[in-house]
Amino acid sequence: MSTVPTHAIVIGGSIAGMLAARVLTNHFDKVTIVEKDTIPENPDMRPGVPQSLHVHVLLTKGQQILEKLFPGIQQELANKGTPTIHWTRDCPFVTPSGLAPRVTSDLITNPSSRNLLEKIIRQRLLKDRKVEFLLASQAICLLSNPDNTTVIGIQVSKKSEASNFAYAHNHEDDNRKININIKADLVVDASGRNSQAAKWLKIMGYNPPQQTVINSFLGYASRWYQLPGDKTLSNKAMMVSAKPPVIKRGGVLYPIEDNKFVLTLAGIAKDYPPTDEQSFLDFTSSLRHPMIYEAIKDAHPISPIYSYRRTENRWNHYEKLSRFPDNFILVGDAVCAFNPVYGQGMTTAALSALTLDASLQKELQSRKVSNLKGFSRRFQKQLSKVISDPWLMATSEDFRWEITEGGKPSLITKWMYLYMDKVISQMAIDSDIYKSFSEVMHMVQPPSYLLQPTVMLRVLKNSFPQKKLVGK
Repeated sequence: MSTVPTHAIVIGGSIAGMLAARVLTNHFDKVTIVEKDTIPENPDMRPGVPQSLHVHVLLTKGQQILEKLFPGIQQELANKGTPTIHWTRDCPFVTPSGLAPRVTSDLITNPSSRNLLEKIIRQRLLKDRKVEFLLASQAICLLSNPDNTTVIGIQVSKKSEASNFAYAHNHEDDNRKININIKADLVVDASGRNSQAAKWLKIMGYNPPQQTVINSFLGYASRWYQLPGDKTLSNKAMMVSAKPPVIKRGGVLYPIEDNKFVLTLAGIAKDYPPTDEQSFLDFTSSLRHPMIYEAIKDAHPISPIYSYRRTENRWNHYEKLSRFPDNFILVGDAVCAFNPVYGQGMTTAALSALTLDASLQKELQSRKVSNLKGFSRRFQKQLSKVISDPWLMATSEDFRWEITEGGKPSLITKWMYLYMDKVISQMAIDSDIYKSFSEVMHMVQPPSYLLQPTVMLRVLKNSFPQKKLVGK
């Protein structure tokens, strides 16, 4: 570590940004999180995360990483009234081939609302003297050295002290803003799908990244429900999948804190779930299995019906740029946003944080933080390897729908379809195959795990059962 105090800035205080900030505290003396929203005292929705009221699944791998970064966080979630779910045992799952068997596994999490999880992580960071939150502040451009080869900070627009005073005293003049420059040794863009990085880099003389967009035109509609204190669901969670290429509808009933649960309905290929009450119930009853409808038809709703349709897979290929400024990196949805129906976003953000930690540790073995020449390009290339598996899983499934725009499946992907169809067809009758598939979906195993000989032989054997010999 350099003897000169070092500073890192994270643009965006959502989960990807806060996890990046957490690992940056391992390597920098100060970490500033610049967030355009103010933060509600209670775990409520804020404008920067309009999708937060829909189901957000923290997969088992993601919870394992959070426990590593914030020891005791799983118990803290439990103390906030979240349930404990053994996913392959407590959550009936209607796969495309039918109802999966119940099986014991290590896939265990404490599901919560996205807002509560953010609040707990934020509270942990606020206890760290290295971390500072700069709220109601908008990053408006990068600062760089004279030849634009190195980022040296950001310019931020924030309310002036006079504006804050006027607002507090109910005066009319409450919108005056000031621009301030903040210097840093590393700037991390975690500002999500609305990242302005491509525009900022163009101003500095860099080419914008290539972009891959795969869109299956999926839409969400969600509603929150409250169970009376003496009531429980017959199952802790429930999932009903769509069935490509014909059945476009699916849904998940997801328990969260304080005996509440969230129903998120999904319709693919523009079969969007409605937001009026009767049509929402009708859509629920049209799912391939009635269990979710039976669970909520008489439940007490405690929210409006929320809709969300910005669900395309979008990868900004910063890792492919031949020129890239030093001391600037991107993580989270600013780089790659997935179709959220597969539940990979928060866990991929957690994996990205570990990658950032390991990459900085490797750099610091041979150089000072204040001289991270070449690190930015190396990190974006390393991050692309982390992204590739969840991207493959999400886009491969989306390509099964004829309406999907943005490309066509490769020959390898088409071959994988044939094999995965056999895996899926066996999940409903073979608990071992279902368990292996679930470990991949929870990202504790890579997709290649389903190609290991023990799994592949079981799949193929079940697909081609031997005929019984009949004696003469």
